[in-house]
Amino acid sequence: MLSAFVNAFRTPDLRRKLLFVLGIIVLFRLGSMTPAPGIDVANVQQCIDTASAGENGNLFALINVFSGGALLQLTVFALGIMPYITASIILQLLVVVIPRLEALKKEGQAGQAKITQYTRYLTLGLAVLQATGIVALARSGRLFGGACTQDLLYHPDSIPAFLLIVLVMVAGTAIIMWFGELITDRGVGNGMSILIFTQVIATFPGALWQIKAQAASEREGWITFSLVILVGLLVVAGVIFIEQAQRRIPVQYAKRMVGRRMFGGSSTYIPLKVNQAGIIPVIFASSLMYLPALLAQFNEGSSWATWVNDHFVRGDHPYYMITFFTLIVFFTYFYVAITFNPEEVADNMKKYGGFIPGIRAGRPTQDYLQYVLSRITAPGALYLGLIALIPMFAIALLNASQNFPFGGTTILIIVGVGLDTVKQIESQLQQRNYEGFLRS
Repeated sequence: MLSAFVNAFRTPDLRRKLLFVLGIIVLFRLGSMTPAPGIDVANVQQCIDTASAGENGNLFALINVFSGGALLQLTVFALGIMPYITASIILQLLVVVIPRLEALKKEGQAGQAKITQYTRYLTLGLAVLQATGIVALARSGRLFGGACTQDLLYHPDSIPAFLLIVLVMVAGTAIIMWFGELITDRGVGNGMSILIFTQVIATFPGALWQIKAQAASEREGWITFSLVILVGLLVVAGVIFIEQAQRRIPVQYAKRMVGRRMFGGSSTYIPLKVNQAGIIPVIFASSLMYLPALLAQFNEGSSWATWVNDHFVRGDHPYYMITFFTLIVFFTYFYVAITFNPEEVADNMKKYGGFIPGIRAGRPTQDYLQYVLSRITAPGALYLGLIALIPMFAIALLNASQNFPFGGTTILIIVGVGLDTVKQIESQLQQRNYEGFLRS
């Protein structure tokens, strides 16, 4: 991995791309630390410290998991990547339900560009709703529950000041989408994933160090810290091993004459990864898991809000774990189903004279691919769910769940995005080396 980055910096073109990505990340983090106009920074920070030490501290860690600590600080990029993730979930669900969107998806790049445009519009709409709700909570003093009674805004009763903060947060969401597209087009790809990685990694060191700092004694703190690091390294090793695992289905192409030339006769394979869905199911499940806790803040004192706070705030609660695991499994099957179409793959193979040895072309190939895909998706879904839960169990046993409740999610995102980014860099390095070989 390190050698790939070293070789990339030795290549002028890739070096410019990596420096461009680093520049975007710096601007992204700068916007995540810059308070929106009209925010009383001192009062907000005091409320964060008070709320984090209270009984609902795990809720605020949950809300901040995809904002890098920017949401509760009411910064320009307070909404982070969450509106885009939610919009992507909704659009991918609608593609399966609405025939018009399904037809757009089948049109190829032009149709996908149209769906991406719809996603942007929906992202801005969701950003308006989320920004309005968050600023309304800050205006009424309920953003931190009952942990803080200070004014978070300089002008809490001013409608223009309220609208200005909402406008700035929505504009921040639009800029984040633009940053992601810039990284994808002019950087090393995976723009949105890199931004998610940046937000998650921003709070990782501080949350990890809190485990040591809040121990009863110095010796106990270092022991707990060392055990958490050991568990994290074991999980990282397991994640890397599974992420590289794949089932290779051999494909043989028959020879055919086109004019006077012979084509085909080559052998290749279809790589089906054990974790075909990547980190997307974990991101989807995590984004949905924080919604009940956030909605409960709007209805404090009601019976359902009390039930949510009792069962879906603490990461080590059985109800929370079961729901989180179920959502991950569901989104794994769902995402694989909409991204890999066995019927389309079988038709393309038949069109170009390809076949799987021992399997007839057409419907038998489609059934075989569907069978293999379902068999390989099951362990992939269980792997994602267990990896997300194992750190919760381990850290809960160490009495540190409040400080580091999303170990599994954090590690999956960090390792998954890191591996994808390295693969992108290696593929571009191979392309440039290959071109250099041809020129020589």
